[in-house]
Amino acid sequence: MSKSMRKRIIRWAIFLVLAAITLGTGYATYDYIVNVYSIKSVAAEIPLERQLLIEIPRGAGTEAIANILKEKGVISNVFLFRVFSKLNGYDGTYRSGAHAIDKNENYNTLKGYDILMDILSSKPLTNVGVRVTIPEGYNYLQIVNLLQKENLIDTDVFNMIANTESFDFPFLKNMKNLKQRDNKLEGYLFPDTYEFDPKSGTRERDIILKMLRRFDEIFAPEYYNRVKELGTTIDEIIILASIIEREAKVPEEKPRIAGVFYNRLRNRSSALRKLQSCATVQYILYKRDGKMKEVISVEDEEIDDPYNTYIYEGLPPGPICSPGKDSIEAALYPEEHDYLYFVAKNDGSGEHYFSKTFAEHLSNQLKSQLNAQKAK
Repeated sequence: MSKSMRKRIIRWAIFLVLAAITLGTGYATYDYIVNVYSIKSVAAEIPLERQLLIEIPRGAGTEAIANILKEKGVISNVFLFRVFSKLNGYDGTYRSGAHAIDKNENYNTLKGYDILMDILSSKPLTNVGVRVTIPEGYNYLQIVNLLQKENLIDTDVFNMIANTESFDFPFLKNMKNLKQRDNKLEGYLFPDTYEFDPKSGTRERDIILKMLRRFDEIFAPEYYNRVKELGTTIDEIIILASIIEREAKVPEEKPRIAGVFYNRLRNRSSALRKLQSCATVQYILYKRDGKMKEVISVEDEEIDDPYNTYIYEGLPPGPICSPGKDSIEAALYPEEHDYLYFVAKNDGSGEHYFSKTFAEHLSNQLKSQLNAQKAK
């Protein structure tokens, strides 16, 4: 080994030792201040949708725990976690079991490490169920597939209960076109993060009830009054909200898109009362093929199905997905304007061009196509 190489190795070794000393001293000072002033962070009640479960196996040491945390994306440096655990006296105190941490928290700071170590050395959670997030815009079949993949349901039992049993909720009354719907509860299994008990003997019905109760919580009393003001039904609001959910990529555009659909539904022209929503065609394709297309074809627009808003006027027979709260509110409180058309910009923004005339719409379609070509 050359002298220059040895010198370089020595310099790096000194640097690493000094860095470790500096980190240790800094953390010890921080820990002292925190303890003196009693401001040490502890695990607070974390909202369910922000919880990330960390499962510590029985007998796992600090290094194994650090590797689990890194694999989960909680920390970026296994070595620092081990050093801080040692310096702050947490080595050997971590408790096996499930611990909930805040997935929005940055734990790659001195304070973050302290919070994390405190949580993992506290009493683990008991009776932990399976947490599942139902995304906004998922249709009934997608929800069923997700629950089945988590081994939470028997699909046949779930479908039987959902489509044959009665559920006493005010929003499920006065539903029309049930014979044309494949799934009675489409649109009403509210999208959210849930914790389900896989050991429950009546888990399929329990899961359905939990999701319907969440819808009941979200659909506030003033919404019922607004439905009466609009002279419509809750079911029609949810049908429209489901289309808005699938069409809108930018939340701020939802009330404007809702306004376009209201303008078309109220129009004297039978051609404009055909909403021509690609989302309804995608729903047909998913029911038929189990997947959606990135771009629908002219042939797809001609599929003879009651949900095809390119062929049939007005709203489809039922919702096409489970809409979130923003989409429901957009359907209840649409933006007032004169737009009759919209088309995706295809520029990566997720936004749409809106137009009042068909000529303007054709021009916007051309812009959209040019944007899509530029993006390739």
